[in-house]
Amino acid sequence: MDWIIEIFTEQTFIQAILVLSLICAVGLILGQIKIGGISLGVTFVFFAGIIAGHLGLQVNPDMLNIIQNFGLILFIYALGVQVGPGFFSSFKQGGVKLNLLALLLLVTGTAMALIIYWATDITLGDMMGLLSGAVTNTPMLGAAQQALLQIDPGNMEGANNMAMACAVGYPFGLIGMILCVILLRTIMKKKTIRSTDSSSDNTFVAEYQVSNPAIFGKTIMSIRKNADCHFVISRIWKDGKVIVPTSETVIEENEHLLIISGKSDVERVKTLFGHKESTDWNKKGIDWNSIDSQLVSRKILVTKPELNGVKLGSLKLRNSYGINITRVNRAGIDLLPSRSLRLQLGDKLTIVGESRSIENVSTILGNQAKELGNPNLFAIFIGIVLGLVLGSIPFAFPGMSMPVKLGIAGGPIIVGLIMGAFGPRMHISIYMSRSANLMLRQLGLTIYLAGLGLSAGAGFFETVFTAEGLKWVFISIGLAVVPVLLTAFIAKRFFKTDYADNVGMLCGAMANPFALEFADPDGSGEDPAVAYATVYPASIFLRVISVQLIMLIF
Repeated sequence: MDWIIEIFTEQTFIQAILVLSLICAVGLILGQIKIGGISLGVTFVFFAGIIAGHLGLQVNPDMLNIIQNFGLILFIYALGVQVGPGFFSSFKQGGVKLNLLALLLLVTGTAMALIIYWATDITLGDMMGLLSGAVTNTPMLGAAQQALLQIDPGNMEGANNMAMACAVGYPFGLIGMILCVILLRTIMKKKTIRSTDSSSDNTFVAEYQVSNPAIFGKTIMSIRKNADCHFVISRIWKDGKVIVPTSETVIEENEHLLIISGKSDVERVKTLFGHKESTDWNKKGIDWNSIDSQLVSRKILVTKPELNGVKLGSLKLRNSYGINITRVNRAGIDLLPSRSLRLQLGDKLTIVGESRSIENVSTILGNQAKELGNPNLFAIFIGIVLGLVLGSIPFAFPGMSMPVKLGIAGGPIIVGLIMGAFGPRMHISIYMSRSANLMLRQLGLTIYLAGLGLSAGAGFFETVFTAEGLKWVFISIGLAVVPVLLTAFIAKRFFKTDYADNVGMLCGAMANPFALEFADPDGSGEDPAVAYATVYPASIFLRVISVQLIMLIF
């Protein structure tokens, strides 16, 4: 039976994979246990790793670093690809505000850490380690260690103490952020959560009666040219019939129009066309095909590779087939169609028209779901390569003796965002089904947490259960909770952010993707993840820069 002991203790690649897989399995099983209706889920893998490290399980450090960091890269890149299609549009719609709030959170937490440093006997290195752990930002820890060793090359003990402080602060940063999210969900979600009706995400459907004399007798094309908002007219009740309009359709007085627009453009559309009817066209269960017996509404998938990156207007579908495309659903987000919108594999188009015409358009677009079953692995690996190259580029700043790097977390998510948003323009297929993307993210995250917990577990309990360790614990909880709740209050009270944007922004600014699982536990919407990705790249970059500046200045 000695062979059983050897495979768990002899440091080979088999032992490394075996130990980490066992930690992942045990952590995932225990993570399903609910206490008071709350379970830690995948986060429990981190604590399973700490316990394994405490019990003496060890893995070759080089193998552990490779596996752990690859898991982090896989998770971060897949997250970027998933939210990339909606990232830049969300930035235009509120990204500046969200990033300013994330900056406020960063400044508040950093100022709090410096105040505690000046008021106690904790060293600056240990305080930066605690701050890195409290904000669950390991790239920040690496930057702080590099800065410390550049100032004092022989201070390996200080660098190790910094890592231990981060290990102590990390679990309390995780738990603190999760508790904050649960608290905010209880307080805010019922009042401010966005509608997650599958028929409308970023779009709004309403019926209008034409009463603006300025548009009587004008074509839809001429009205759209002079409008200060973007909209799509889905149907027109004209002369007692329901028709699908074209760009040459003339709008007359008292006609009823069914219009899809952005939620923020509703008032402008109302001003442009006239009276808005009270009928709720956004509720669930509307039978769109019953509006007129000759017109049907169907969802068609874009599955032909040659259409990836092609502009919608170049297909001339409306004029050729007499149909109207009312929405384009991409990665769970509804987009308003336009001539300049570039199609991506996996786009789901809502099309209104006669049944035969829609069948013809379906043939052109593909509409073969089985064609999307195989993800493009080339895009995954080339994206990771580009992300690591970007993360390794040194950025020099005046007055600093060492360059700043985005690291293995910042580089991959930025490339993931770019690939998700602009890959089709380069005719690179980045499509993954949502389940495949979720599988990739969860796999990477689980591996990363297992390795992180194992590496921190050896001296974790010995450090925590001392007077100095308990002081570190309370400081970590304060750094993780106080700035978050303060920023959440300011965001809600003064900036009027809703629950999804608020929580997504907080998780991104704290580099805590784990808490997203608790922000939207029923999977009803993707808004928190979009807000997370909106602030994460700038936040992690500023965290890395700020900690190096603090180490070099103070």
